[in-house]
Amino acid sequence: MVDDRSQSAEDGTPDLEHFREAARSFLREHLPLKQESDDQWALPFFTDVAEAEQHFLRGRRWQKTLYEHGFAGLTYPSEFGGRGFDARYEGVFRDELLLFDIPRALVAATISMLGPTLLKFGTDEQCRRLLPRLLSGDDAWCQLFSEPGAGSDLATLACRAERDGDRFIVNGQKVWTSGAQFCTHGMLLARTNPDVPKHKGITFFLFDLGSPGVDVRPLFQANGSADFSEVFMTDVVVPMEAVLGSVDEGWPVVRAVLSNEASFIGGGGAGEPSEPTNEKLVRLAREFGKAEDPVIRQDLVRHFSRERLVSVMGARIQASIRNGGPPAVDPSLLKLFTTANRVLSGDLAMAIAGPSAMITVDTRSEWLQAELTGRYVFSIGGGTSEVQRNNLAERSLGLPREPTNDRAIPWRKIPRG
Repeated sequence: MVDDRSQSAEDGTPDLEHFREAARSFLREHLPLKQESDDQWALPFFTDVAEAEQHFLRGRRWQKTLYEHGFAGLTYPSEFGGRGFDARYEGVFRDELLLFDIPRALVAATISMLGPTLLKFGTDEQCRRLLPRLLSGDDAWCQLFSEPGAGSDLATLACRAERDGDRFIVNGQKVWTSGAQFCTHGMLLARTNPDVPKHKGITFFLFDLGSPGVDVRPLFQANGSADFSEVFMTDVVVPMEAVLGSVDEGWPVVRAVLSNEASFIGGGGAGEPSEPTNEKLVRLAREFGKAEDPVIRQDLVRHFSRERLVSVMGARIQASIRNGGPPAVDPSLLKLFTTANRVLSGDLAMAIAGPSAMITVDTRSEWLQAELTGRYVFSIGGGTSEVQRNNLAERSLGLPREPTNDRAIPWRKIPRG
């Protein structure tokens, strides 16, 4: 637990420098330093299902350790399981994390997506019941948003939740759900009124994946991993208290989640920081004798500058959200900037390694190939780049909406293939 003996405020908030010392001591006790980790080129995915599950569980255990020692939910209200500190403490803790090899997991991403959304739209009862379990990793959440016929245009979703007294009966299918096979709960979007325009009549549910009638089927990708799943729901009973926000008014809720997700994917997330890609690219340049190549050096500097800009934008977004305000930078801009950076880093990695990158002989060459192909995760996941450009144009630049003929008609009357 954070040692509060040195305090600078009447409310018991620890002195900032004392907090830094406590954080550093805690991390040294529980994590290895980065340079002591086994493999600097380890891939962020697993082709073995059992290994993937163990990695996921390690992430949940780490989140539990953070919570038990007072380092999870630093800026969340204390009545909901947090510490009630201001954003400076979160920044200090993230700075200290940079030195350590941290278990990476979906749980950090979903906390950053769902936590602020619960604070904004949830009732006191929902926050008291769910936030401590979210912050501790006792509950692991995933997104039940995309469907086979509703990807980029999420508002056309067809999963139905029909009212039955004080409960709903859910039927439908979701797809490309990250980590669903390992999660306990899901953020579910379902259509509760088909007779209004597509952005209306959608309800956001806090969904129990252990409910009868839920079938989770992993999807295996070309790289051999199964990070995603499709989820089928047949006559699943969902209680009224599982609604987040208002019935038929779930679109503002999902917009908040997607905005938080764009911030997280963009690099300013509330999860743990990873080693900057630029450091690995510099290491590659030295190993392949390209460190003095003027073109490579110029591209490394350009990538470094863009990576730092993403970090600064992300930090501003997170600070404004933690302080209860709107994002200081449009999250779509951050997401687009990050996607462009991934294209640059993949191309630069290939330029440095040359033909060696195409032959899989060790984890370094596997990382090189993943860096090239991984750009598609960023340009599609969390909302495609096309959707992000539309959001940025309409929200931040005030440009007219893209022409469409289905925005005002009832969802039931929208033609579907």
